[in-house]
Amino acid sequence: MIGTIDRSLLIGWGMLCLVGLVFVVSSSVEVGDANQFFVKHLVYLGMSVLTVVVVVRIPLRFWEAHYRKALFLALALLAVVLIPQISGVVNGSRRWIPIGPAGIQPAEIAKFLCAIYIAGYVARSEPLSARWSVFLRPIVWISAALVLIIAQPDFGSVVLLAVMVGAVLFVGGARMSHFLTIAVAAVAGLALAAIYEPYRIARLVSFMDPWVDALGSGYQLTQALIAFGRGHWFGAGLGASVQKLDYLPEPHNDFIFAVVVEEVGVVGGIALLGLLLFVAIRILFIAHQALREKRIFAGCVAYAAGILIGVQTLFHVGVNAGVLPTKGLTLPFVSYGGNSLIICSALVAIALRVAHERSSDA
Repeated sequence: MIGTIDRSLLIGWGMLCLVGLVFVVSSSVEVGDANQFFVKHLVYLGMSVLTVVVVVRIPLRFWEAHYRKALFLALALLAVVLIPQISGVVNGSRRWIPIGPAGIQPAEIAKFLCAIYIAGYVARSEPLSARWSVFLRPIVWISAALVLIIAQPDFGSVVLLAVMVGAVLFVGGARMSHFLTIAVAAVAGLALAAIYEPYRIARLVSFMDPWVDALGSGYQLTQALIAFGRGHWFGAGLGASVQKLDYLPEPHNDFIFAVVVEEVGVVGGIALLGLLLFVAIRILFIAHQALREKRIFAGCVAYAAGILIGVQTLFHVGVNAGVLPTKGLTLPFVSYGGNSLIICSALVAIALRVAHERSSDA
Protein backbone atom coordinates (compact mmCIF):
# COMPACT_ATOMS: atom_id res chain seq x y z
CA MET A 1 0.00 0.00 0.00
CA ILE A 2 2.90 2.40 0.68
CA GLY A 3 3.49 2.71 -3.05
CA THR A 4 0.12 4.44 -3.53
CA ILE A 5 0.33 6.75 -0.53
CA ASP A 6 0.51 10.52 -1.15
CA ARG A 7 4.14 10.85 -0.10
CA SER A 8 4.27 14.64 -0.05
CA LEU A 9 1.42 14.76 2.49
CA LEU A 10 2.95 11.96 4.53
CA ILE A 11 6.36 13.68 4.60
CA GLY A 12 4.79 17.01 5.54
CA TRP A 13 2.93 15.38 8.43
CA GLY A 14 6.13 13.67 9.62
CA MET A 15 8.15 16.89 9.51
CA LEU A 16 5.50 18.73 11.53
CA CYS A 17 5.47 15.99 14.17
CA LEU A 18 9.27 16.22 14.54
CA VAL A 19 9.16 20.02 14.78
CA GLY A 20 6.45 19.69 17.41
CA LEU A 21 8.57 17.32 19.48
CA VAL A 22 11.48 19.79 19.48
CA PHE A 23 9.39 22.78 20.54
CA VAL A 24 7.31 20.91 23.10
CA VAL A 25 10.55 20.02 24.90
CA SER A 26 11.91 23.55 24.52
CA SER A 27 8.73 25.31 25.67
CA SER A 28 8.00 23.04 28.64
CA VAL A 29 11.11 23.95 30.66
CA GLU A 30 9.22 26.03 33.22
CA VAL A 31 5.94 24.12 32.98
CA GLY A 32 7.41 20.96 34.47
CA ASP A 33 10.05 18.31 33.93
CA ALA A 34 11.11 18.72 30.28
CA ASN A 35 12.23 15.08 30.15
CA GLN A 36 8.81 13.97 31.33
CA PHE A 37 7.15 16.07 28.61
CA PHE A 38 9.55 14.58 26.08
CA VAL A 39 8.63 11.02 27.07
CA LYS A 40 4.89 11.77 27.13
CA HIS A 41 5.01 13.45 23.75
CA LEU A 42 6.96 10.52 22.32
CA VAL A 43 4.16 8.26 23.53
CA TYR A 44 1.60 10.53 21.87
CA LEU A 45 3.65 10.46 18.67
CA GLY A 46 3.69 6.67 18.78
CA MET A 47 -0.08 6.62 19.23
CA SER A 48 -0.46 9.08 16.35
CA VAL A 49 1.63 6.88 14.04
CA LEU A 50 -0.50 3.89 15.04
CA THR A 51 -3.64 5.95 14.36
CA VAL A 52 -2.43 6.83 10.87
CA VAL A 53 -1.54 3.20 10.12
CA VAL A 54 -4.99 2.03 11.23
CA VAL A 55 -7.15 4.80 9.71
CA VAL A 56 -5.38 4.74 6.35
CA ARG A 57 -6.28 1.04 6.01
CA ILE A 58 -10.00 1.52 6.66
CA PRO A 59 -12.01 1.78 3.41
CA LEU A 60 -13.97 5.00 3.06
CA ARG A 61 -17.17 3.01 2.56
CA PHE A 62 -16.92 1.97 6.24
CA TRP A 63 -17.01 5.58 7.44
CA GLU A 64 -19.74 6.49 4.95
CA ALA A 65 -21.92 3.57 6.09
CA HIS A 66 -21.63 4.61 9.75
CA TYR A 67 -21.81 8.40 9.47
CA ARG A 68 -24.92 8.63 11.68
CA LYS A 69 -23.29 6.51 14.37
CA ALA A 70 -20.31 8.87 14.28
CA LEU A 71 -22.61 11.79 15.13
CA PHE A 72 -24.34 9.96 17.98
CA LEU A 73 -20.98 8.91 19.42
CA ALA A 74 -19.82 12.53 19.32
CA LEU A 75 -22.99 13.71 21.10
CA ALA A 76 -22.67 10.97 23.72
CA LEU A 77 -19.05 11.86 24.51
CA LEU A 78 -19.83 15.58 24.66
CA ALA A 79 -22.72 14.90 27.05
CA VAL A 80 -20.75 12.54 29.29
CA VAL A 81 -17.95 15.07 29.85
CA LEU A 82 -20.48 17.46 31.41
CA ILE A 83 -21.37 14.98 34.19
CA PRO A 84 -19.59 16.21 37.37
CA GLN A 85 -19.13 12.68 38.73
CA ILE A 86 -17.17 11.71 35.61
CA SER A 87 -15.11 14.79 34.73
CA GLY A 88 -13.39 17.46 36.75
CA VAL A 89 -12.98 21.20 36.24
CA VAL A 90 -9.56 22.25 34.92
CA ASN A 91 -8.83 25.97 34.38
CA GLY A 92 -12.53 26.74 34.66
CA SER A 93 -13.61 24.23 32.01
CA ARG A 94 -14.99 20.72 32.06
CA ARG A 95 -13.33 19.22 28.96
CA TRP A 96 -11.69 15.96 30.01
CA ILE A 97 -12.84 12.43 30.75
CA PRO A 98 -10.05 10.92 32.86
CA ILE A 99 -8.89 7.46 31.83
CA GLY A 100 -5.90 6.13 33.75
CA PRO A 101 -2.94 8.53 33.79
CA ALA A 102 -4.28 10.51 30.83
CA GLY A 103 -7.76 11.21 29.50
CA ILE A 104 -9.79 11.91 26.41
CA GLN A 105 -11.03 15.29 25.24
CA PRO A 106 -14.43 14.80 23.59
CA ALA A 107 -14.33 18.13 21.73
CA GLU A 108 -11.23 16.95 19.84
CA ILE A 109 -12.78 13.58 18.99
CA ALA A 110 -15.97 15.37 17.94
CA LYS A 111 -14.04 17.22 15.22
CA PHE A 112 -13.21 13.95 13.48
CA LEU A 113 -16.64 12.40 14.07
CA CYS A 114 -18.53 15.51 12.88
CA ALA A 115 -16.37 15.56 9.74
CA ILE A 116 -17.47 11.97 9.05
CA TYR A 117 -21.11 12.84 9.72
CA ILE A 118 -21.36 15.94 7.56
CA ALA A 119 -19.53 14.25 4.67
CA GLY A 120 -21.80 11.21 4.92
CA TYR A 121 -24.91 13.34 5.06
CA VAL A 122 -23.97 15.34 1.96
CA ALA A 123 -23.12 12.14 0.08
CA ARG A 124 -26.27 10.22 1.02
CA SER A 125 -29.01 12.86 1.23
CA GLU A 126 -31.02 14.57 -1.43
CA PRO A 127 -29.30 17.58 -3.03
CA LEU A 128 -28.86 20.26 -0.37
CA SER A 129 -30.54 22.78 -2.64
CA ALA A 130 -33.71 20.67 -2.95
CA ARG A 131 -35.56 21.83 0.19
CA TRP A 132 -34.91 23.86 3.32
CA SER A 133 -35.50 20.76 5.45
CA VAL A 134 -32.69 18.86 3.69
CA PHE A 135 -30.30 21.72 4.39
CA LEU A 136 -31.45 22.32 7.97
CA ARG A 137 -31.37 18.71 9.21
CA PRO A 138 -27.58 18.47 9.68
CA ILE A 139 -27.49 22.03 11.02
CA VAL A 140 -29.85 21.02 13.85
CA TRP A 141 -27.78 17.99 14.81
CA ILE A 142 -24.46 19.84 14.64
CA SER A 143 -25.97 22.69 16.66
CA ALA A 144 -26.72 20.20 19.43
CA ALA A 145 -23.03 19.28 19.48
CA LEU A 146 -22.03 22.96 19.51
CA VAL A 147 -24.32 23.67 22.47
CA LEU A 148 -22.69 20.84 24.42
CA ILE A 149 -19.22 22.19 23.61
CA ILE A 150 -20.20 25.73 24.65
CA ALA A 151 -21.38 24.27 27.98
CA GLN A 152 -17.84 23.02 28.75
CA PRO A 153 -17.02 25.87 27.77
CA ASP A 154 -14.79 25.67 24.67
CA PHE A 155 -15.61 28.62 22.43
CA GLY A 156 -12.67 28.05 20.08
CA SER A 157 -13.77 24.55 19.12
CA VAL A 158 -17.32 25.80 18.53
CA VAL A 159 -16.13 28.39 16.02
CA LEU A 160 -13.82 25.87 14.33
CA LEU A 161 -16.54 23.23 13.95
CA ALA A 162 -19.07 25.79 12.71
CA VAL A 163 -16.66 27.00 10.02
CA MET A 164 -15.91 23.43 8.93
CA VAL A 165 -19.55 22.38 8.70
CA GLY A 166 -20.53 25.54 6.85
CA ALA A 167 -17.70 25.10 4.35
CA VAL A 168 -18.55 21.45 3.63
CA LEU A 169 -22.23 22.27 3.14
CA PHE A 170 -21.22 25.05 0.77
CA VAL A 171 -19.00 22.83 -1.41
CA GLY A 172 -21.68 20.13 -1.12
CA GLY A 173 -24.15 22.25 -3.05
CA ALA A 174 -26.03 24.41 -0.53
CA ARG A 175 -27.83 27.41 -1.97
CA MET A 176 -26.17 30.75 -1.30
CA SER A 177 -29.42 32.11 0.18
CA HIS A 178 -29.67 29.16 2.59
CA PHE A 179 -26.02 29.46 3.47
CA LEU A 180 -26.11 33.19 4.15
CA THR A 181 -29.22 32.87 6.32
CA ILE A 182 -27.61 30.23 8.51
CA ALA A 183 -24.32 32.15 8.57
CA VAL A 184 -26.08 35.25 9.93
CA ALA A 185 -27.88 33.14 12.54
CA ALA A 186 -24.60 31.45 13.52
CA VAL A 187 -22.83 34.77 13.97
CA ALA A 188 -25.72 36.03 16.11
CA GLY A 189 -25.58 32.84 18.20
CA LEU A 190 -21.83 33.15 18.73
CA ALA A 191 -22.29 36.81 19.68
CA LEU A 192 -24.89 35.85 22.29
CA ALA A 193 -22.56 33.16 23.64
CA ALA A 194 -19.82 35.76 23.96
CA ILE A 195 -22.12 38.22 25.74
CA TYR A 196 -23.37 35.49 28.11
CA GLU A 197 -19.85 34.96 29.50
CA PRO A 198 -18.19 38.26 30.57
CA TYR A 199 -14.67 36.86 30.18
CA ARG A 200 -15.30 36.43 26.44
CA ILE A 201 -16.22 40.10 26.12
CA ALA A 202 -13.03 40.94 28.02
CA ARG A 203 -11.03 38.90 25.53
CA LEU A 204 -12.73 40.57 22.57
CA VAL A 205 -11.99 44.02 23.97
CA SER A 206 -8.48 43.30 25.24
CA PHE A 207 -7.13 41.95 21.96
CA MET A 208 -7.92 45.32 20.31
CA ASP A 209 -5.45 47.05 22.67
CA PRO A 210 -3.93 44.57 25.15
CA TRP A 211 -1.58 47.19 26.61
CA VAL A 212 -4.50 49.00 28.26
CA ASP A 213 -4.70 46.16 30.80
CA ALA A 214 -1.33 44.49 30.28
CA LEU A 215 -1.38 42.77 33.68
CA GLY A 216 -5.03 41.72 33.49
CA SER A 217 -7.16 40.71 30.51
CA GLY A 218 -4.40 41.61 28.07
CA TYR A 219 -1.63 39.71 29.87
CA GLN A 220 -1.49 36.65 27.59
CA LEU A 221 -1.38 38.68 24.41
CA THR A 222 1.15 41.24 25.64
CA GLN A 223 3.54 38.44 26.67
CA ALA A 224 3.09 36.78 23.26
CA LEU A 225 3.81 40.08 21.50
CA ILE A 226 6.94 40.55 23.60
CA ALA A 227 8.05 37.08 22.45
CA PHE A 228 7.48 38.13 18.82
CA GLY A 229 9.51 41.29 19.43
CA ARG A 230 12.43 39.40 20.97
CA GLY A 231 12.54 36.99 18.07
CA HIS A 232 13.19 39.59 15.35
CA TRP A 233 13.98 38.04 11.97
CA PHE A 234 16.13 35.08 12.97
CA GLY A 235 15.33 34.44 16.64
CA ALA A 236 17.16 34.36 19.95
CA GLY A 237 18.24 30.76 19.37
CA LEU A 238 16.68 27.36 19.92
CA GLY A 239 15.94 26.94 23.63
CA ALA A 240 16.74 30.61 24.36
CA SER A 241 13.20 31.88 24.84
CA VAL A 242 12.76 34.09 27.89
CA GLN A 243 8.99 34.42 27.68
CA LYS A 244 8.50 30.70 28.32
CA LEU A 245 10.18 31.17 31.72
CA ASP A 246 6.96 31.66 33.66
CA TYR A 247 5.87 34.77 31.73
CA LEU A 248 3.85 33.38 28.83
CA PRO A 249 0.85 31.25 29.94
CA GLU A 250 0.63 27.79 28.31
CA PRO A 251 3.87 28.21 26.29
CA HIS A 252 3.83 24.53 25.30
CA ASN A 253 0.21 24.61 24.17
CA ASP A 254 -1.98 27.61 23.33
CA PHE A 255 0.97 29.98 22.80
CA ILE A 256 3.63 27.69 21.37
CA PHE A 257 3.85 29.68 18.11
CA ALA A 258 5.01 32.73 20.09
CA VAL A 259 7.82 30.61 21.54
CA VAL A 260 8.69 29.34 18.06
CA VAL A 261 9.02 32.90 16.71
CA GLU A 262 11.03 34.04 19.74
CA GLU A 263 13.51 31.19 19.29
CA VAL A 264 13.79 30.89 15.50
CA GLY A 265 12.52 34.29 14.43
CA VAL A 266 9.93 35.52 11.98
CA VAL A 267 11.69 33.61 9.21
CA GLY A 268 11.42 30.33 11.14
CA GLY A 269 7.82 31.07 12.08
CA ILE A 270 6.88 31.72 8.45
CA ALA A 271 8.60 28.47 7.42
CA LEU A 272 6.58 26.51 10.00
CA LEU A 273 3.36 28.27 8.96
CA GLY A 274 4.17 27.46 5.33
CA LEU A 275 4.61 23.77 6.17
CA LEU A 276 1.31 23.68 8.04
CA LEU A 277 -0.52 25.38 5.20
CA PHE A 278 1.14 23.05 2.69
CA VAL A 279 -0.39 20.08 4.52
CA ALA A 280 -3.82 21.75 4.65
CA ILE A 281 -3.71 22.84 0.99
CA ARG A 282 -2.48 19.41 -0.12
CA ILE A 283 -5.49 17.84 1.60
CA LEU A 284 -7.82 20.36 -0.05
CA PHE A 285 -6.28 19.49 -3.43
CA ILE A 286 -6.98 15.80 -2.77
CA ALA A 287 -10.56 16.76 -1.87
CA HIS A 288 -10.97 18.77 -5.05
CA GLN A 289 -9.80 15.85 -7.17
CA ALA A 290 -12.22 13.51 -5.43
CA LEU A 291 -15.19 15.81 -6.04
CA ARG A 292 -14.24 16.18 -9.70
CA GLU A 293 -14.43 12.39 -9.92
CA LYS A 294 -17.91 12.45 -8.33
CA ARG A 295 -16.65 10.72 -5.16
CA ILE A 296 -18.82 12.89 -2.94
CA PHE A 297 -18.11 11.38 0.46
CA ALA A 298 -14.36 11.17 -0.21
CA GLY A 299 -14.23 14.76 -1.39
CA CYS A 300 -16.32 16.17 1.46
CA VAL A 301 -14.48 14.33 4.23
CA ALA A 302 -11.13 15.44 2.81
CA TYR A 303 -12.41 19.02 2.57
CA ALA A 304 -13.47 18.79 6.22
CA ALA A 305 -10.02 17.52 7.22
CA GLY A 306 -8.18 20.23 5.32
CA ILE A 307 -10.43 22.98 6.62
CA LEU A 308 -10.10 21.83 10.24
CA ILE A 309 -6.30 21.76 10.07
CA GLY A 310 -5.96 24.95 8.03
CA VAL A 311 -8.44 27.08 9.96
CA GLN A 312 -7.15 25.87 13.35
CA THR A 313 -3.64 26.83 12.23
CA LEU A 314 -4.79 30.32 11.21
CA PHE A 315 -6.75 30.75 14.46
CA HIS A 316 -3.76 29.74 16.60
CA VAL A 317 -1.31 31.98 14.74
CA GLY A 318 -3.84 34.84 14.68
CA VAL A 319 -4.33 34.63 18.45
CA ASN A 320 -0.58 34.52 19.10
CA ALA A 321 0.03 37.49 16.79
CA GLY A 322 -2.79 39.54 18.30
CA VAL A 323 -5.07 39.75 15.27
CA LEU A 324 -7.77 37.47 16.77
CA PRO A 325 -9.32 37.25 20.26
CA THR A 326 -7.71 34.71 22.59
CA LYS A 327 -9.06 31.16 22.16
CA GLY A 328 -7.78 27.90 23.60
CA LEU A 329 -6.75 26.25 20.33
CA THR A 330 -3.57 24.25 19.83
CA LEU A 331 -1.24 24.52 16.84
CA PRO A 332 -1.88 21.29 14.87
CA PHE A 333 0.92 18.70 15.21
CA VAL A 334 3.14 21.16 17.11
CA SER A 335 1.47 21.97 20.44
CA TYR A 336 1.68 19.56 23.36
CA GLY A 337 -1.41 17.40 23.78
CA GLY A 338 -2.15 13.82 22.86
CA ASN A 339 -5.80 14.29 21.87
CA SER A 340 -5.06 17.10 19.42
CA LEU A 341 -2.06 15.33 17.90
CA ILE A 342 -3.90 12.02 17.45
CA ILE A 343 -7.05 13.58 15.96
CA CYS A 344 -5.11 15.84 13.58
CA SER A 345 -3.12 12.79 12.50
CA ALA A 346 -6.37 10.88 11.94
CA LEU A 347 -7.55 13.72 9.68
CA VAL A 348 -4.34 13.43 7.66
CA ALA A 349 -4.79 9.65 7.50
CA ILE A 350 -8.31 9.84 6.10
CA ALA A 351 -7.05 12.27 3.43
CA LEU A 352 -4.29 9.77 2.63
CA ARG A 353 -6.99 7.13 2.26
CA VAL A 354 -8.94 9.36 -0.14
CA ALA A 355 -5.84 9.77 -2.29
CA HIS A 356 -5.06 6.04 -2.07
CA GLU A 357 -8.50 4.96 -3.27
CA ARG A 358 -8.19 7.33 -6.23
CA SER A 359 -4.80 5.92 -7.21
CA SER A 360 -6.09 2.37 -6.74
CA ASP A 361 -8.96 3.04 -9.14
CA ALA A 362 -6.72 4.76 -11.70
